Amino acid sequence: MQRTAGGPTERTLLQHISRLPHARATFKQLVREFGARGGAREQMEEMLQRLADRGDLVELRSGHYVAARHSREYTVGRLRVHRDGYGFLISDHPVEGVKGDVFLPPDVVQRAMHGDRLVVRITRIDEAGRAEGEILRILKRAHMTVVGEFRVRKDGNFVRPHDERIQDWIEIPDGMELPPSHESPHRVGVKAVAVDRPEDLDGMIVNVEILEYPAGGESAAGRVIEVLGYPDDFGIDVEIVIRKHHIPREFPEEALDQARRIPSTIPPAEIARRRDFRGLDVVTIDGETARDFDDAVWVERLPNGNYALQVHIADVSYYVRPGSPIDLEAALRGTSVYFPDRAVPMLPVELSTDICSLRPHVDRLVLSALLEIDHRGGIVSQEFARGIIRSAGRMTYTNVHEILEGDAEQRERYAPLVDRFELMRELALVLNRMRARRGSIDFDLPEPVIEFDLSGEMVGVVRAPRNIAHRIIEEFMLAANEAVASHLETADLPMVYRIHEPPDPKRILDFETLAATFGYSMGIGGVPVKRFRNVDRTRDGRKARKDITLADETLTVSPRAYQKLIAQLQGKPEERILTYLMLRSLKQARYSEENRRHYALAAPSYTHFTSPIRRYPDLVVHRILSGYLDGERAALHEEELRVIAEESSLTERRADEAERELVEWKKARFMEQRVGEEFEALVISTSKYGLFVELQEIFIEGLVPIDTLPGDSYRYHENTRKIIGERSRREFSIGGRVRVILDRVEAVERKLQFSIVEETPPRARRRQKSRR
Repeated sequence: MQRTAGGPTERTLLQHISRLPHARATFKQLVREFGARGGAREQMEEMLQRLADRGDLVELRSGHYVAARHSREYTVGRLRVHRDGYGFLISDHPVEGVKGDVFLPPDVVQRAMHGDRLVVRITRIDEAGRAEGEILRILKRAHMTVVGEFRVRKDGNFVRPHDERIQDWIEIPDGMELPPSHESPHRVGVKAVAVDRPEDLDGMIVNVEILEYPAGGESAAGRVIEVLGYPDDFGIDVEIVIRKHHIPREFPEEALDQARRIPSTIPPAEIARRRDFRGLDVVTIDGETARDFDDAVWVERLPNGNYALQVHIADVSYYVRPGSPIDLEAALRGTSVYFPDRAVPMLPVELSTDICSLRPHVDRLVLSALLEIDHRGGIVSQEFARGIIRSAGRMTYTNVHEILEGDAEQRERYAPLVDRFELMRELALVLNRMRARRGSIDFDLPEPVIEFDLSGEMVGVVRAPRNIAHRIIEEFMLAANEAVASHLETADLPMVYRIHEPPDPKRILDFETLAATFGYSMGIGGVPVKRFRNVDRTRDGRKARKDITLADETLTVSPRAYQKLIAQLQGKPEERILTYLMLRSLKQARYSEENRRHYALAAPSYTHFTSPIRRYPDLVVHRILSGYLDGERAALHEEELRVIAEESSLTERRADEAERELVEWKKARFMEQRVGEEFEALVISTSKYGLFVELQEIFIEGLVPIDTLPGDSYRYHENTRKIIGERSRREFSIGGRVRVILDRVEAVERKLQFSIVEETPPRARRRQKSRR
């Protein structure tokens, strides 16, 4: 083929290889086909190396490549290690003929660590599509540092990783035990501990830099870079979680210097080039403890009966320019991380809580979405502009709710705004009905909130309040995000979309089967399936036959089916458990440079635009929109957007996991004081290990081991997902209500163990009474 004037890009080069037989090519072949000579040849070699480093290509041997996405033999993804030593590769893309993840035996996993990005060769696929593999290459290490407990032993010093999925202890060579003296200003609750000898570290929590990774049966080795304190020190849990998940916690000095130099006043020339909304009584509506205010809203009824909705978003892109120190750090962080008692912001506080934050009664720069909406929720017209606002008030969800519920004191206090809030409620309900008509799924699961006393100790878990004020902001932000996405897509601009792909057929089948046990269905009719008979050998050599049922790949279900079932469940006893299981059947939303729609919202085009203070993709979308308003195409190319989308999705997952882990840890610590107490609980899952239950009202989960179930020997029946007594035929199943007693708590591992409380039968009670 003829070489184009500019030569191939990474994307066109990858597409070319993907179209070749078996998606394979050699370097010499590609040089010949693209006519690459001199500098172009070197550029092609560099591009191939970058594609291989990212895992888009697999280099089989020097100069021989295969496109990973189109290979049945090789795949790329992240390693998830089980505490028992084996692991699974979570592939970036589906592999033809493979169902689920690729199994990696313990001896194969030894050379890698949990979270590492790997190239794996698939060595075996059975009839049911289960695959096994071996590690070909480690593309990227997940852990440059490891946090854990320092142990002094006769044979040397070691660190036992806090993350149980990192199997081996880290060896600390002589002279590497004491960290350099450095006091971090970003610690909470825990002061740095001074140590003079390695022996002083025994039992303390430390952070270790990995110097040598495990290889050839040898353990990893490292040096201590930070001493955090003792396991029971107040505040050490958040310090451990931050380091375990590698959340950047200190801003580089260059970023802090840049933030301090940003003037707090807006230049008159900048004000002059913007739409002035300062005469409108726009307001922010957030939680009581919020400090960064991204969005402000305003609604008016137009003479034609339609609604004018204005959504004003902090113009972070004006202050944070591409490639600047603050921008590079924001891209690395990807998102702000919110813990129960602190936040790790994406931007320095000078920006996140001051200059960019839409604080009341001060001038702030915004990017504005100006929408005209009809009485059925359809957008009649839309306009986007750079603006300047002066928020008329910092409202909370609570006081807006009280105003709308008729609280006399609040209505008098905010009298000039009452009519505005009434109209906001009216429009929010219009938008909600519009989304319902098109099939948008509206989950309303209760969220747990941890309560603390004045000293910072946890005192309880309560249900997060949710009211009409939350609905107002949610609907307005959804409308703005969707409007921006469709506008930029229509303009044919490279974009970062927020996508949500349809659920996996297997998960649909699993949920439909479970729902049927409660007498419900998503109304999808007969589910097409494929059945396989599989034979495994048990440990004692016996053959075990097992029938495997898989959903046909053609199985699809519309979001409206989920929506209808949610409506059927409303107010029913099984609403909590089935809504929970329904949510688990769906995929996680993610960022992508390609628009693949948003399944749960039933939206043809969607993005994140409304939170640039705390989410990096929103900042990128702001830059694209700003460029469009100036008549320019964004400087970012599709390949750059792909990297941003992938990295942002990963940092979002990282933040979610860290936030969830700390909450579960604090719950476990709280429950240590309640061992021996009884609770009402809901069975949320069953397995061969036992029942997983959630305590009612306090949203705390734990395990009832199968061998502790009373009065019988119990077995788990995988086909019905029930645990059944062999003699009594007593059943425990998902959705069942049980009374349990807390037997044991392992706070650091976040494990709670319960047992079933048996009521004394009436006849036995009479016997006990007569003996008295």
